[in-house]
Amino acid sequence: MSMNGDFKAVRKDIAKLLHQPEYDDGSAGPVLVRLAWHSAGTYDAETDTGGSNGAGMRYEHEGGDPANAGLQHARVFLEPVKAAHPWITYADLWTLAGVVAIEEMGGPSIPWQGGRTDYVDDSKLPPHGRLPDGAKGSDHLRWIFYRMGFNDQEIVALSGAHNLGRCHSDRSGFEGAWVNNPTRFSNQYFRLLLSLQWKEKTLKNGVKQFVNYDEDTETELMMLPTDIALTQDKEFRSWVELYARDKERFFEDFSKVFAKLVELGIQRDENGVVTNTDNERGGYHSAPKKSSTAGNPAKSTDDDVGPSEGEPLKEENKAFRARL
Repeated sequence: MSMNGDFKAVRKDIAKLLHQPEYDDGSAGPVLVRLAWHSAGTYDAETDTGGSNGAGMRYEHEGGDPANAGLQHARVFLEPVKAAHPWITYADLWTLAGVVAIEEMGGPSIPWQGGRTDYVDDSKLPPHGRLPDGAKGSDHLRWIFYRMGFNDQEIVALSGAHNLGRCHSDRSGFEGAWVNNPTRFSNQYFRLLLSLQWKEKTLKNGVKQFVNYDEDTETELMMLPTDIALTQDKEFRSWVELYARDKERFFEDFSKVFAKLVELGIQRDENGVVTNTDNERGGYHSAPKKSSTAGNPAKSTDDDVGPSEGEPLKEENKAFRARL
Protein backbone atom coordinates (compact mmCIF):
# COMPACT_ATOMS: atom_id res chain seq x y z
CA MET A 1 0.00 0.00 0.00
CA SER A 2 1.29 3.44 -0.90
CA MET A 3 1.60 6.39 1.47
CA ASN A 4 -1.35 8.78 1.65
CA GLY A 5 -1.08 11.31 -1.15
CA ASP A 6 1.36 9.29 -3.27
CA PHE A 7 -0.43 9.96 -6.55
CA LYS A 8 2.66 8.93 -8.54
CA ALA A 9 2.21 5.37 -7.30
CA VAL A 10 -1.47 5.47 -8.26
CA ARG A 11 -0.56 6.75 -11.71
CA LYS A 12 1.80 3.83 -12.24
CA ASP A 13 -0.84 1.27 -11.31
CA ILE A 14 -3.42 2.89 -13.57
CA ALA A 15 -0.97 2.76 -16.47
CA LYS A 16 -0.33 -0.94 -15.79
CA LEU A 17 -3.99 -1.90 -16.16
CA LEU A 18 -4.66 -0.15 -19.48
CA HIS A 19 -3.64 -3.18 -21.52
CA GLN A 20 -6.76 -5.38 -21.56
CA PRO A 21 -6.53 -7.81 -24.52
CA GLU A 22 -10.06 -9.14 -24.05
CA TYR A 23 -11.75 -5.74 -23.83
CA ASP A 24 -12.55 -3.18 -26.57
CA ASP A 25 -9.64 -2.90 -29.01
CA GLY A 26 -7.34 -4.29 -26.30
CA SER A 27 -7.40 -1.26 -24.03
CA ALA A 28 -9.30 0.01 -20.99
CA GLY A 29 -8.03 3.51 -21.76
CA PRO A 30 -10.99 4.92 -23.71
CA VAL A 31 -13.62 3.80 -21.20
CA LEU A 32 -11.56 5.32 -18.36
CA VAL A 33 -11.56 8.63 -20.24
CA ARG A 34 -15.33 8.38 -20.58
CA LEU A 35 -15.64 7.66 -16.85
CA ALA A 36 -13.69 10.81 -15.98
CA TRP A 37 -15.70 12.79 -18.53
CA HIS A 38 -19.08 11.66 -17.26
CA SER A 39 -18.16 12.00 -13.60
CA ALA A 40 -17.39 15.68 -14.19
CA GLY A 41 -19.81 16.52 -17.03
CA THR A 42 -22.88 16.79 -14.80
CA TYR A 43 -21.78 20.21 -13.54
CA ASP A 44 -24.19 23.14 -13.67
CA ALA A 45 -22.54 26.54 -13.28
CA GLU A 46 -25.75 28.40 -12.33
CA THR A 47 -26.59 26.15 -9.38
CA ASP A 48 -22.99 25.03 -8.70
CA THR A 49 -24.11 21.41 -8.53
CA GLY A 50 -22.77 18.21 -10.06
CA GLY A 51 -19.18 17.73 -11.18
CA SER A 52 -16.48 15.27 -10.18
CA ASN A 53 -16.45 16.00 -6.44
CA GLY A 54 -18.32 13.28 -4.57
CA ALA A 55 -18.03 10.40 -7.06
CA GLY A 56 -21.79 10.20 -7.40
CA MET A 57 -21.72 7.22 -9.74
CA ARG A 58 -21.21 5.02 -6.67
CA TYR A 59 -24.94 5.45 -6.16
CA GLU A 60 -27.65 3.89 -8.30
CA HIS A 61 -29.33 7.18 -9.24
CA GLU A 62 -26.24 8.45 -11.06
CA GLY A 63 -24.52 5.16 -11.87
CA GLY A 64 -27.79 3.88 -13.34
CA ASP A 65 -28.34 6.94 -15.55
CA PRO A 66 -28.78 5.56 -19.11
CA ALA A 67 -26.15 8.08 -20.25
CA ASN A 68 -23.64 6.21 -18.05
CA ALA A 69 -24.39 2.76 -19.47
CA GLY A 70 -21.21 0.69 -19.78
CA LEU A 71 -19.19 2.72 -17.29
CA GLN A 72 -19.51 -0.09 -14.78
CA HIS A 73 -16.69 -1.72 -16.74
CA ALA A 74 -14.42 1.28 -16.09
CA ARG A 75 -15.27 1.28 -12.40
CA VAL A 76 -14.55 -2.45 -12.12
CA PHE A 77 -11.22 -2.05 -13.91
CA LEU A 78 -10.16 0.46 -11.26
CA GLU A 79 -11.13 -1.59 -8.21
CA PRO A 80 -7.68 -3.26 -7.95
CA VAL A 81 -6.11 0.20 -7.87
CA LYS A 82 -8.49 1.23 -5.11
CA ALA A 83 -7.56 -1.94 -3.22
CA ALA A 84 -3.85 -1.17 -3.57
CA HIS A 85 -4.31 2.47 -2.53
CA PRO A 86 -7.35 2.58 -0.19
CA TRP A 87 -6.60 6.14 0.90
CA ILE A 88 -7.49 7.63 -2.50
CA THR A 89 -11.05 8.80 -3.05
CA TYR A 90 -13.06 7.44 -5.93
CA ALA A 91 -13.55 11.05 -7.07
CA ASP A 92 -9.80 11.49 -7.43
CA LEU A 93 -9.22 7.99 -8.80
CA TRP A 94 -11.77 8.31 -11.60
CA THR A 95 -10.55 11.71 -12.80
CA LEU A 96 -6.88 10.78 -12.50
CA ALA A 97 -7.50 7.57 -14.45
CA GLY A 98 -8.87 9.58 -17.36
CA VAL A 99 -5.86 11.89 -17.36
CA VAL A 100 -3.38 9.01 -17.20
CA ALA A 101 -5.20 7.11 -19.95
CA ILE A 102 -5.04 10.07 -22.33
CA GLU A 103 -1.34 10.57 -21.68
CA GLU A 104 -0.54 6.85 -22.02
CA MET A 105 -2.42 6.67 -25.34
CA GLY A 106 -0.24 9.34 -26.87
CA GLY A 107 -2.21 12.40 -25.85
CA PRO A 108 -1.03 15.60 -24.17
CA SER A 109 -0.01 15.95 -20.54
CA ILE A 110 -2.97 17.28 -18.56
CA PRO A 111 -2.66 19.27 -15.32
CA TRP A 112 -4.39 17.47 -12.44
CA GLN A 113 -4.71 18.07 -8.72
CA GLY A 114 -6.10 15.76 -6.06
CA GLY A 115 -8.25 16.57 -3.06
CA ARG A 116 -11.77 15.60 -4.17
CA THR A 117 -13.86 13.86 -1.54
CA ASP A 118 -16.44 11.04 -1.78
CA TYR A 119 -20.02 11.79 -0.78
CA VAL A 120 -21.21 10.01 2.34
CA ASP A 121 -24.77 9.71 0.97
CA ASP A 122 -26.74 10.30 -2.24
CA SER A 123 -28.47 13.54 -1.23
CA LYS A 124 -26.48 15.76 -3.62
CA LEU A 125 -26.61 13.76 -6.83
CA PRO A 126 -27.41 15.72 -10.01
CA PRO A 127 -30.58 15.03 -12.02
CA HIS A 128 -30.50 12.97 -15.19
CA GLY A 129 -30.30 14.81 -18.50
CA ARG A 130 -27.13 16.82 -17.96
CA LEU A 131 -24.90 14.74 -20.25
CA PRO A 132 -24.82 15.12 -24.06
CA ASP A 133 -27.23 13.20 -26.29
CA GLY A 134 -25.39 12.08 -29.40
CA ALA A 135 -28.59 12.07 -31.44
CA LYS A 136 -29.07 15.84 -31.20
CA GLY A 137 -27.60 18.85 -32.99
CA SER A 138 -25.59 22.02 -32.38
CA ASP A 139 -28.26 23.75 -30.26
CA HIS A 140 -28.24 20.82 -27.87
CA LEU A 141 -24.44 20.87 -27.64
CA ARG A 142 -24.45 24.54 -26.72
CA TRP A 143 -27.23 24.01 -24.16
CA ILE A 144 -25.30 21.19 -22.49
CA PHE A 145 -21.84 22.75 -22.56
CA TYR A 146 -22.74 26.39 -21.95
CA ARG A 147 -24.43 25.17 -18.75
CA MET A 148 -21.05 23.91 -17.60
CA GLY A 149 -19.30 27.15 -18.56
CA PHE A 150 -17.66 26.13 -21.84
CA ASN A 151 -17.54 28.16 -25.07
CA ASP A 152 -17.70 27.02 -28.71
CA GLN A 153 -13.95 26.44 -29.03
CA GLU A 154 -13.92 24.33 -25.88
CA ILE A 155 -16.92 22.32 -27.06
CA VAL A 156 -15.09 21.34 -30.24
CA ALA A 157 -11.84 20.61 -28.41
CA LEU A 158 -13.61 18.32 -25.93
CA SER A 159 -15.36 16.58 -28.82
CA GLY A 160 -11.89 15.51 -29.90
CA ALA A 161 -12.08 12.84 -27.19
CA HIS A 162 -13.96 10.89 -29.87
CA ASN A 163 -10.51 10.04 -31.21
CA LEU A 164 -10.74 7.32 -28.58
CA GLY A 165 -12.99 4.32 -28.11
CA ARG A 166 -16.14 3.14 -29.78
CA CYS A 167 -19.91 3.09 -29.32
CA HIS A 168 -21.94 0.01 -28.38
CA SER A 169 -25.56 -0.50 -29.40
CA ASP A 170 -26.35 -2.07 -26.01
CA ARG A 171 -25.10 1.04 -24.20
CA SER A 172 -25.56 4.30 -26.10
CA GLY A 173 -27.57 2.78 -28.94
CA PHE A 174 -24.89 3.76 -31.47
CA GLU A 175 -22.37 1.27 -32.86
CA GLY A 176 -18.76 1.50 -34.05
CA ALA A 177 -15.53 3.47 -33.79
CA TRP A 178 -14.91 7.02 -34.96
CA VAL A 179 -11.34 6.48 -36.15
CA ASN A 180 -9.11 3.70 -37.46
CA ASN A 181 -7.02 3.42 -34.28
CA PRO A 182 -9.35 4.10 -31.35
CA THR A 183 -6.68 3.55 -28.71
CA ARG A 184 -4.29 6.23 -29.99
CA PHE A 185 -4.97 9.89 -29.22
CA SER A 186 -4.63 12.09 -32.29
CA ASN A 187 -6.48 14.67 -34.37
CA GLN A 188 -7.71 12.07 -36.88
CA TYR A 189 -11.30 12.55 -35.70
CA PHE A 190 -11.29 16.09 -37.07
CA ARG A 191 -9.50 15.13 -40.28
CA LEU A 192 -11.98 12.35 -41.01
CA LEU A 193 -14.95 14.58 -40.25
CA LEU A 194 -13.85 16.85 -43.10
CA SER A 195 -12.25 14.44 -45.57
CA LEU A 196 -14.74 11.53 -45.74
CA GLN A 197 -18.27 11.31 -47.07
CA TRP A 198 -20.66 10.46 -44.25
CA LYS A 199 -23.96 8.79 -45.06
CA GLU A 200 -26.88 8.44 -42.69
CA LYS A 201 -27.58 4.88 -41.59
CA THR A 202 -30.41 3.51 -39.49
CA LEU A 203 -29.33 0.68 -37.21
CA LYS A 204 -31.51 -2.34 -36.43
CA ASN A 205 -32.50 -0.70 -33.15
CA GLY A 206 -33.85 2.32 -35.03
CA VAL A 207 -31.00 4.65 -34.02
CA LYS A 208 -29.62 6.88 -36.76
CA GLN A 209 -25.92 7.59 -37.13
CA PHE A 210 -23.53 8.46 -39.95
CA VAL A 211 -21.09 5.99 -41.49
CA ASN A 212 -18.30 5.73 -44.02
CA TYR A 213 -17.53 2.32 -45.48
CA ASP A 214 -14.12 1.72 -47.05
CA GLU A 215 -14.47 -1.04 -49.64
CA ASP A 216 -10.70 -1.55 -49.90
CA THR A 217 -10.19 -2.25 -46.20
CA GLU A 218 -13.77 -3.45 -45.60
CA THR A 219 -14.03 -1.27 -42.52
CA GLU A 220 -16.81 1.02 -41.42
CA LEU A 221 -16.32 4.10 -39.28
CA MET A 222 -19.10 6.09 -37.68
CA MET A 223 -20.01 9.59 -36.55
CA LEU A 224 -22.80 10.72 -34.25
CA PRO A 225 -25.30 13.37 -35.32
CA THR A 226 -23.60 15.69 -32.80
CA ASP A 227 -20.28 15.07 -34.57
CA ILE A 228 -21.71 15.95 -37.98
CA ALA A 229 -23.30 19.04 -36.42
CA LEU A 230 -19.81 20.38 -35.74
CA THR A 231 -19.21 20.60 -39.49
CA GLN A 232 -22.57 22.18 -40.27
CA ASP A 233 -22.39 25.02 -37.75
CA LYS A 234 -20.22 27.93 -38.90
CA GLU A 235 -18.63 28.68 -35.53
CA PHE A 236 -17.99 25.04 -34.68
CA ARG A 237 -16.64 24.25 -38.14
CA SER A 238 -13.92 26.89 -37.95
CA TRP A 239 -12.46 25.08 -34.93
CA VAL A 240 -12.84 21.66 -36.57
CA GLU A 241 -10.83 22.94 -39.54
CA LEU A 242 -8.14 24.38 -37.28
CA TYR A 243 -7.72 21.18 -35.28
CA ALA A 244 -7.74 19.06 -38.45
CA ARG A 245 -4.69 20.87 -39.80
CA ASP A 246 -2.90 21.69 -36.52
CA LYS A 247 -2.40 18.71 -34.23
CA GLU A 248 -0.21 20.63 -31.78
CA ARG A 249 -2.84 23.33 -31.33
CA PHE A 250 -5.50 20.67 -30.73
CA PHE A 251 -3.34 18.93 -28.12
CA GLU A 252 -2.67 22.25 -26.39
CA ASP A 253 -6.33 23.23 -26.29
CA PHE A 254 -7.52 19.76 -25.31
CA SER A 255 -5.12 19.67 -22.37
CA LYS A 256 -6.52 22.95 -21.08
CA VAL A 257 -10.18 22.09 -21.54
CA PHE A 258 -9.95 18.56 -20.08
CA ALA A 259 -8.15 19.99 -17.04
CA LYS A 260 -10.98 22.52 -16.75
CA LEU A 261 -13.59 19.75 -17.09
CA VAL A 262 -12.33 17.65 -14.18
CA GLU A 263 -12.08 20.79 -11.99
CA LEU A 264 -15.66 21.95 -12.59
CA GLY A 265 -17.27 22.77 -9.26
CA ILE A 266 -14.01 22.33 -7.36
CA GLN A 267 -13.06 25.28 -5.16
CA ARG A 268 -9.46 25.57 -3.96
CA ASP A 269 -7.56 27.95 -1.72
CA GLU A 270 -4.22 29.52 -2.56
CA ASN A 271 -2.47 26.28 -1.62
CA GLY A 272 -4.62 24.14 -3.88
CA VAL A 273 -6.61 22.63 -1.02
CA VAL A 274 -10.24 21.86 -1.92
CA THR A 275 -12.60 24.03 0.11
CA ASN A 276 -16.00 22.72 -1.02
CA THR A 277 -18.49 22.36 1.83
CA ASP A 278 -18.32 18.56 1.81
CA ASN A 279 -14.54 18.68 2.03
CA GLU A 280 -14.54 21.23 4.87
CA ARG A 281 -17.01 19.18 6.90
CA GLY A 282 -15.68 15.72 6.17
CA GLY A 283 -12.14 16.32 4.97
CA TYR A 284 -10.63 13.94 2.45
CA HIS A 285 -13.23 11.20 2.87
CA SER A 286 -12.30 8.09 0.91
CA ALA A 287 -15.21 5.69 0.48
CA PRO A 288 -14.14 2.10 1.17
CA LYS A 289 -13.50 -0.29 -1.68
CA LYS A 290 -16.69 -2.03 -2.70
CA SER A 291 -17.24 -5.63 -1.72
CA SER A 292 -15.79 -8.24 -4.04
CA THR A 293 -19.05 -10.21 -3.76
CA ALA A 294 -21.98 -9.30 -5.95
CA GLY A 295 -24.84 -7.35 -4.44
CA ASN A 296 -28.32 -6.30 -5.41
CA PRO A 297 -27.95 -3.94 -8.40
CA ALA A 298 -31.15 -2.19 -7.33
CA LYS A 299 -29.52 -1.03 -4.10
CA SER A 300 -27.40 2.03 -3.58
CA THR A 301 -23.67 1.42 -3.77
CA ASP A 302 -22.85 3.79 -0.92
CA ASP A 303 -20.48 3.34 1.99
CA ASP A 304 -23.04 1.56 4.18
CA VAL A 305 -24.33 -0.99 1.68
CA GLY A 306 -21.06 -1.49 -0.15
CA PRO A 307 -22.00 -4.12 -2.77
CA SER A 308 -20.26 -4.65 -6.04
CA GLU A 309 -21.84 -3.53 -9.31
CA GLY A 310 -24.28 -6.41 -8.96
CA GLU A 311 -24.80 -9.98 -10.10
CA PRO A 312 -25.34 -9.15 -13.79
CA LEU A 313 -21.79 -7.80 -13.99
CA LYS A 314 -20.11 -10.50 -11.95
CA GLU A 315 -19.75 -12.90 -14.88
CA GLU A 316 -19.67 -10.27 -17.61
CA ASN A 317 -16.61 -8.59 -16.18
CA LYS A 318 -14.74 -11.72 -15.14
CA ALA A 319 -12.83 -11.76 -18.43
CA PHE A 320 -12.19 -8.04 -18.29
CA ARG A 321 -10.88 -7.65 -14.74
CA ALA A 322 -7.86 -5.45 -14.51
CA ARG A 323 -4.57 -7.10 -13.78
CA LEU A 324 -1.87 -5.30 -11.80
